[in-house]
Amino acid sequence: MRIFALHSDRIWYRVREKAVASASEPEVPEASYQEVLVLFTAFETFDSELSIPRAVEAIKSIAERLGVTELVLYPWVHLTDQPAPFQQALDLYERLLKALKDAGFSTHRVPIGWYKEFEIKVKGHPLAESLRTIGPVELERPKEATEVREEEEEASRFVILYPDGREEEVTDWKNVEDEDLKIVVRNEVFGKPPSGREPAHIDLMRRLELVDYEPSSDVGHFRFYPEGTLVKRLIEDLAFDVARRLGAMEIETPLLYRLDDPAIASQAARFRERNYQIPTGKTTLILRFAGDFGLFSMMRDMNISYRDLPLSFYEISPSFRLEQRGECVGLRRLRAFTMPDIHSFVSDVEQGMEMYEKFFLEYHRLLKELGIEYAVVFRVVAKLYEKLKPDMLRMLSAVNKPALIEILPKMKHYWALKHEFQVVDTSEGNAQLSTVQLDVEDSERYGIFYVDRDGNRKPGVIVHTSMGSVERMIYAILETAAKASKRGAKPMLPLWLAPTQVRVIPVSPENIEYAVEIAKKLNELQIRADVDDRELTLAKRVREAERRWIPYIVVVGKKEQETGLLSIRRRSDGVEYSATLDDLVSEIKSETKERPFKPLNVPMRLSRRPVFVGSS
Repeated sequence: MRIFALHSDRIWYRVREKAVASASEPEVPEASYQEVLVLFTAFETFDSELSIPRAVEAIKSIAERLGVTELVLYPWVHLTDQPAPFQQALDLYERLLKALKDAGFSTHRVPIGWYKEFEIKVKGHPLAESLRTIGPVELERPKEATEVREEEEEASRFVILYPDGREEEVTDWKNVEDEDLKIVVRNEVFGKPPSGREPAHIDLMRRLELVDYEPSSDVGHFRFYPEGTLVKRLIEDLAFDVARRLGAMEIETPLLYRLDDPAIASQAARFRERNYQIPTGKTTLILRFAGDFGLFSMMRDMNISYRDLPLSFYEISPSFRLEQRGECVGLRRLRAFTMPDIHSFVSDVEQGMEMYEKFFLEYHRLLKELGIEYAVVFRVVAKLYEKLKPDMLRMLSAVNKPALIEILPKMKHYWALKHEFQVVDTSEGNAQLSTVQLDVEDSERYGIFYVDRDGNRKPGVIVHTSMGSVERMIYAILETAAKASKRGAKPMLPLWLAPTQVRVIPVSPENIEYAVEIAKKLNELQIRADVDDRELTLAKRVREAERRWIPYIVVVGKKEQETGLLSIRRRSDGVEYSATLDDLVSEIKSETKERPFKPLNVPMRLSRRPVFVGSS
């Protein structure tokens, strides 16, 4: 059983339609409650009546701490990927409701088995949000899991660190000046209330015919249409360019690994219940969820000298994480994704911080050029905070941003320091893009050593880093465009990433041949151009180009054909002007310089192009 408790000023709900055919008619189809503790509750397959007393004790501890006696029990299946069957969940819901009443609480029932719309206003104090997991009674947690849970329950300290060295304790997210950081602080420190809104990119990825859900696969697995595949490949090429610029060597390692290998089992234990496992005759195989598996095995077999350091490797590969069903939201969080990873093996923390800062600044430059706004979050072990603080300040000064700092009481992970560039989307959700992690444990743990000047074998430090999964980068780019649209700007993809960079529209059938000739020349010069030769009005074809975010619209008629001057509409600033083909080429080339290029991935003439989503 999972319980997400929210101390709320107000909650309102209204029943819409049945989610389960056998659900009873609601006694209260619409209601509003004030000053309550809302309990979003998911019942799981292993829950039984023995789980109820433990759930009541967990709820009592929260309510007593808050001084609350009025509860709203809200069934919320999305908290788990192992939901109980409806009749089992209904029985547990009734038992929990009765047990809470018997414990002296005033309780409010919310219909179970129905789709509902709701609004909630959560209080902003540090104790307003709590998540409780009631595990199966009959199973004891292994010792390692118990130790990890105990560590996780130790409270972190949160501060805002400014580039000028100021440091403020986090007491209220509303006081944070940076708008993106404000939302991140609220979500990370105080808990994000369910908004009920869908991020804008989910509609955009379909409308632009880039990406879509794949109903024949698992949750969190997607199909990429031709233009989406083109965008994906361009970002993959960009990731390779970044790795090459940073001096990394490209490698390739398998997708499947044996769980009876102690090193693999140790890594997999960090992601308990979050990995795909494939039982075979003799062992169980696991699908990779990170880039460490094969690389660490490779490095363990290498002979490494201090002269070789820093030593960096790059790999881009499909990765798989069995995220909870309710956590899978469009391209923000998936179960299958493409991850470009760089790992740098260095001699010590000092050399590690040199590489760390290099990666930090490279990813800042990358996101800035992509127009992606982000907030900075650092997480650091308390005993190293003061020592590493000057490094953090230097990086924050370089990007001119404050950061949320989570100061952990002790080592909980393999890293002593990490940061994340967090993007905030249109639903006020946030997600990690680029990250760098200073790993001070795995070198020795996995037997990766180098030989120092004196001939001694020594463990080093590993800097883990990624610009972010390719899918999440598409999510960030689309969400950035949607936020720009809300501010009154025209949404668009970066020019180098636009599946069609120039659309040529002939005024009449007599101009089609000329339009095709222009598009062919542009494509030969490595500018993606197509021709809208469909039997539609000129106005409709122009509107369609605008709807598909085409960066340059070129309209050609008799006048353009006679003078050689093209009529151009530039999306980025809305300017309409005339120019020669050579001038247009020069303008686009200057904007896409040093960026990856791939040719059109669809027929050049729209009359010969299939429609993948809906109708054109």
